[in-house]
Amino acid sequence: MILRARICALTVLALTACLLAVVELQAQSRDPLDDIVGLWKAKRRFGPDARGPLLIQRNGTTYTADMMGFTVPVTVSNGELSFELPNREAGFRGKLVGNVIRALWFSSPLGELGAATPVILLPKGPNGWLGQVVPLEDTQTFYLLVTRRPDGTLAAFLRNLERDYGGLLGVRGVIRTGNAIALVGGRAQARDTVLITGTYDSAQRVITLNFPDRGGSYDFRIDDPQSDFYPRSRTPGRYVYRVPPALDDGWATASVDQVGIDRAGIERAVQQIVDMSMDSINAPQVHALLIARNGKLVLEEYFHGTHRDALHNERSAGKSVSATIIGAAMLAGAPIRLSTPVYQVMNGGTFPADLEPRKRAMTLEHLMTMSSGYFCDDNNDDAPGNENGMWERQSDFYKFTLGLPMAFAPGDTAIYCSINPNLALGMVGRAAGESPFFLFDRLVATPLGITHYAWPLDRARNPYGGGGMALVTRDFMKFGQLMLDGGTWHGRRILSAEFVRRAGSPLKKIGNRDYGLLWWPQAFTVGNHTVRGFAALGNGGQIVMVFPELQLVVATNGGSYGSRGWRFVGGELISSFILPAVRTSH
Repeated sequence: MILRARICALTVLALTACLLAVVELQAQSRDPLDDIVGLWKAKRRFGPDARGPLLIQRNGTTYTADMMGFTVPVTVSNGELSFELPNREAGFRGKLVGNVIRALWFSSPLGELGAATPVILLPKGPNGWLGQVVPLEDTQTFYLLVTRRPDGTLAAFLRNLERDYGGLLGVRGVIRTGNAIALVGGRAQARDTVLITGTYDSAQRVITLNFPDRGGSYDFRIDDPQSDFYPRSRTPGRYVYRVPPALDDGWATASVDQVGIDRAGIERAVQQIVDMSMDSINAPQVHALLIARNGKLVLEEYFHGTHRDALHNERSAGKSVSATIIGAAMLAGAPIRLSTPVYQVMNGGTFPADLEPRKRAMTLEHLMTMSSGYFCDDNNDDAPGNENGMWERQSDFYKFTLGLPMAFAPGDTAIYCSINPNLALGMVGRAAGESPFFLFDRLVATPLGITHYAWPLDRARNPYGGGGMALVTRDFMKFGQLMLDGGTWHGRRILSAEFVRRAGSPLKKIGNRDYGLLWWPQAFTVGNHTVRGFAALGNGGQIVMVFPELQLVVATNGGSYGSRGWRFVGGELISSFILPAVRTSH
């Protein structure tokens, strides 16, 4: 009996040794490249940390602000209240309107780039006002998809949710050498170069990559099949249409059937997005799709983790927001017209001495049609007025623009350049004697029910009118409905009918495309019929498309900033899926 037990024990030891040997051989033969095949995700938050309740109190003619445990004096000047937090972390600028303080919160110190968000402080006691500071969150999210090519090497592409940094880099592959990782590729297709380097920790299964232009190192971990990398998970089901909810934001809602839109056609459109393959950097990144007809919101769908309350950078579609502010100020009586000279207004009412004739002839309309004549071109890095160069090096964008050299006579040539609408916005602020912040709040945001937004700032804390405002998509769409209704929102006139007509009309050519007053005229062929409209267009798929003859507004947000995916959002999605579903007889 004892002998049999010993034999069994020896047998078990032998089998265990064999199994261990097999495992060791498998480990030795395993290709280390397999360890990094898959979908990886990294996310970092960069602040801002100044946030929370803000209490302003009045004692006679003086004010103090209490926030985050700090009590600071409030400056009162020209009817405005302002203060800076200690250590120059953030700042505040507001007005007492009735018994409410309406204000902007600056998330960065004066002299640095940042964003402004609205703050409303309601009465608290006889001499106090209380509100909540909610700054624009600065986060960066990366996805790295690594796959095997037929030749055994690793293909890869990098997706950045907020800015499409991977598309801008042109990542095409990964090289692993021991624990060293390199992302390779480039915008040029001829050959791969090393773009990003990092390491792989096999014990923790973490890829660490360094992105100097995006805040430093990021730790990537394997993501799950429900990842927001996909429109709606890796294995989405069949989409079934649902009516959007009616909220307290000014939108009435209805079903697509009630407004003459084919339900099956709309389900096919959304299913096309849901099923979109994400195996290429050029795969369209649709974050939101909304449709309104006859003034009613009938479709509201979000993808890639975006949601109803999320602010989305509207990029150059913000130029059309600037047009709305300018038109609203005109209607409200600001002493400015499309024919008003730029330099006369920006110099306080008189032309600067020795101003060259071409600058003397420049008007607001020239700025709004991109035909100012400035030597500026957003597609030419060598142009003195190039937008990217301005953001990198300049403090006061208005002062910088006014000093630029001229390349053409005003009105002769239209070239796409974002300094033009930015100066136009500054011009209307100077003419009205009121910051564009407060013009927007008073004349546009309040009547449209827009309370949640973020506005990019130059280093002098001027609001940037050339694009980049962040809005929730339901509010973004309101600018299209306002234009469709001839400048009114729920019966309240905000823009003149003539301004709306000119804004959406072809006034100039930029290249071979028509341009109005910071809006783009559009035409789509559906069957044998041409459907005309106009649009606010922003890089990456930020679109508000207006079709007057169909009483239709379509709004999209997207993330294809550095890749070709935006062409689907502004093209095939509209022409092949949405417009064919709209019945013209309704």
